[in-house]
Amino acid sequence: MNRNAYQRIEKNARVRNVIFKITVYFLLALWALIVLFPFYWMVLTSVKGYGAYNSEYIPQFITLKPTFENYVDAFTAVPLAKYFVNTIIFTVSTTALMLVVIVPAAFAFARLDFKGKNLVFTVFLALMMIPSELVVITNFVTVTNLNMRNTFLGLILPSVTSVFYIYLLKENFEQIPSELYYAAKVDGTTDFKYLWKVALPICGPTVVTVTILKVIECWNSYVWPRLVTDDPAYFLVSNGIQEIRENGFGRENIPAMMAAVVVISVPLIVLFLVFRKKIMAGVARGGMKG
Repeated sequence: MNRNAYQRIEKNARVRNVIFKITVYFLLALWALIVLFPFYWMVLTSVKGYGAYNSEYIPQFITLKPTFENYVDAFTAVPLAKYFVNTIIFTVSTTALMLVVIVPAAFAFARLDFKGKNLVFTVFLALMMIPSELVVITNFVTVTNLNMRNTFLGLILPSVTSVFYIYLLKENFEQIPSELYYAAKVDGTTDFKYLWKVALPICGPTVVTVTILKVIECWNSYVWPRLVTDDPAYFLVSNGIQEIRENGFGRENIPAMMAAVVVISVPLIVLFLVFRKKIMAGVARGGMKG
């Protein structure tokens, strides 16, 4: 094969490579547009006037007269700041208690030997097959019978454990070489000290990922708070959004509701941006074996 033939093959390969990259970047840009458009629409709606929004027969993708009045309405129509505080209390307390429960449980299943361990863990995994709606009904009846409705305790207790998170942490703890655990036991290290000094630092990214996922779950919680609270003193931001939606001037106040959603979404976005590397590391570690 002569030199010209090699050059043609090399040129064709470069052309195919360029076409492939253009196609990939185009599809990624299209996917990003599809994913980000709802966020753009949410922000756009939040800066449209109430009258301007309701007068649009055809949705407008830009606005020439943005207003921040909806953000003022979001905090004045309902006590949204109070709901923010309640949500922070609920989220922090639930997440902290969940970590206290699931971390020792996962470590016990991963490293400790006790009678019936495999059977108990199998039963735990079987609980994941139960529809969440049935659990909500059971929890509601239990909380009502214990007179814990309209209390933070009633909001928090049903969410302080998760079989999936226990399973995820167990798999990560088992990836730590057993030799480290046995060496620590030979040195007289207690299980708690090994967990605190060795296991948790190694599995830190996964613990951070679980924590952030739980924070997002609590922050976005809607069904359970709506069921177990009817006292505004214990409402969360999800209740606030619903109130704003129903507080329109003869109609649903969608722009004010969108303004509230923007404000509520900011902490979660900041949380993800700050811990994104930890989240990616935790997800990557969760997919590794050995």
